[in-house]
Amino acid sequence: MTSENKSVEEMPVNEPASPEAVTVDEVSGSASDAPSDLAVQLAAAREEASKMRDQYLRSEAEMANLRRRVEKDVENAHKYGQEKLSRELLAVADNLERAVSSSESDTADLVSLKEGVDLTLKGLKDLFVKFNIEAIDPEGNPFDPQLHQAMSMVENPNVEPNTVIAVMQKGYLLNGRLIRPAMVMVSKGGSAATNTIDETA
Repeated sequence: MTSENKSVEEMPVNEPASPEAVTVDEVSGSASDAPSDLAVQLAAAREEASKMRDQYLRSEAEMANLRRRVEKDVENAHKYGQEKLSRELLAVADNLERAVSSSESDTADLVSLKEGVDLTLKGLKDLFVKFNIEAIDPEGNPFDPQLHQAMSMVENPNVEPNTVIAVMQKGYLLNGRLIRPAMVMVSKGGSAATNTIDETA
């Protein structure tokens, strides 16, 4: 039997040599290391997540407490914001009560009563200055619809039209903001064209 007729089974098989031979122990060793590394990483991630959750809960609690404190402060400001002014007004009220009591006595002295009322009024005006309350007394000035409320119009040839000729009730500003307009009487001219108040003055 010639070489050509040799069966395939009889021919030697040349297995290619691996450039780096890997042993079974090495494969099993690398496979066993991977799960332990993952377990360590998972444990670290869980610990970090727990820390972050704890910080978040603490921050939420602090914000809730802060909100409650701010709401309480705002509530107290609404309730007791005028406490200082109210205390100062008590002295004025006391003086007025004394003046009324002295006027009702049999030995009432009008001169002393007037002096007492004048002192009380002075104390009230000083209180207004202290709390930036400014009176609006615009007699002789042009009518200003931003600060004045016209109660009537009167012809007066001696003054310019739309001039305040009388103040029925003073107005007041608080820190520059109008809290009550002055009630005034305004002059008008003789012609029909000037018989209306200039509301845009």
